[in-house]
Amino acid sequence: MASPTNRLASEPSPYLLQHAHNPVAWYPWGAEALELARREDRPILLSIGYAACHWCHVMERESFEDEAIARRMNELFVNIKVDREERPDLDHIYQLVVQLMGRSGGWPLTVFLTPDQRPFFAGTYFPPKDQHGMPGFPKVLDAVADAYRSRRGEVELQAKEITQAIERVQRAPATAAAGAASAVETASSELLRRASRQLLARFDNRHGGIGSRPKFPNTMSLDVLLRRGVLEGDRVAAESVELTLDRMRDGGIWDHLRGGFHRYSTDERWLVPHFEKMLYDNALLLRLYVDGFRAFKKPIYAETAREIVGYLFAEMRAPEGGFYASQDADSEGSEGKFFVWTLDQLRAALGEDQLAYDVARLFIGITEEGNFEHTGATVLSQHRTLEQAAAVLDAGAGEDSAAHLDRCREALARARAKMLAAREARPRPARDDKVLASWNGL
Repeated sequence: MASPTNRLASEPSPYLLQHAHNPVAWYPWGAEALELARREDRPILLSIGYAACHWCHVMERESFEDEAIARRMNELFVNIKVDREERPDLDHIYQLVVQLMGRSGGWPLTVFLTPDQRPFFAGTYFPPKDQHGMPGFPKVLDAVADAYRSRRGEVELQAKEITQAIERVQRAPATAAAGAASAVETASSELLRRASRQLLARFDNRHGGIGSRPKFPNTMSLDVLLRRGVLEGDRVAAESVELTLDRMRDGGIWDHLRGGFHRYSTDERWLVPHFEKMLYDNALLLRLYVDGFRAFKKPIYAETAREIVGYLFAEMRAPEGGFYASQDADSEGSEGKFFVWTLDQLRAALGEDQLAYDVARLFIGITEEGNFEHTGATVLSQHRTLEQAAAVLDAGAGEDSAAHLDRCREALARARAKMLAAREARPRPARDDKVLASWNGL
């Protein structure tokens, strides 16, 4: 017998439908929920996320599927779920709230609003119990509801100040843009130089990329550095982009079987990603690798671009011709399970092809202990070059090195094809089948 549904059951969004069987009395954003909040003078709990968001799934499992927490949410708040890909306008406004309150933005986004939609408190993921210095979600619910009932004046003041701050932030770009167009045209070289200096100050000179962990591809920043490097002859800027393109392609953020990039890396080495794949990330990275090939003439960059396109056509294209929004990180209730490998799984996929097994194990770095969350599974990455793997396997049986390398290259191609076929038989991550005009435009 299916569990009862809430008001999200009739929504077209795959993300909202994921929450249709929660015991939380979710509403979609709209007149019904907003009028209920005004009529009953109840604050709004607004939760924003998207279908491929790992931590959105975690908070759903921990809190939104918990009967006691859901009961508290239903008693104290009018609960509204929003798919940020359907309503980027709402997401933009309420992400500003979190940042104005001195916190990092992200998803799931959790915002508490007055019945007239003015925000007065916000955060992102909250655990079900106090941990790692974060308050448990039930404690947050009680504190916010108590403040709204008992200290209404403070809540109204906070809502007023945040609303005014949002208005100031949204006015600033338009004001600056009005007189800036001619200045940008005359100072483009200086702007590139200044932007590059600030980006390089935060650049990871060992692993590439901006900052440490977690590490995002930051394609816009890399595009600035590439432009500076190519157009202005800045060798450091150019080499920084080249290092990043190399390390991302070698790392686990790249899908070494199908192609395409995962969302971001949890470490500074690009090794262990959050496994969701987003259309817009891959669109921007496709352009970056094409530009990288034009700048550096490395065949691997052209190959990467072709494999991104191959991934998009194989797994993300709608029958009508557009491209879907995202693929989930989770399958069978576990993040990354679709993508990671054990040595036993490798052996099962490759059978008696010993050379393919050995080359794949060395090249892609699959080990007995693994590298993924103490599971014994391995996130695939380029652990060695093909030449290094071939050297390890060279038994000195009289075969010349060029022929041996060719045999290893052919074995690696066989291994990848068989591994991809084996992976295709696994339960697949969910896919958000919205076709968004802006992301397709990229």
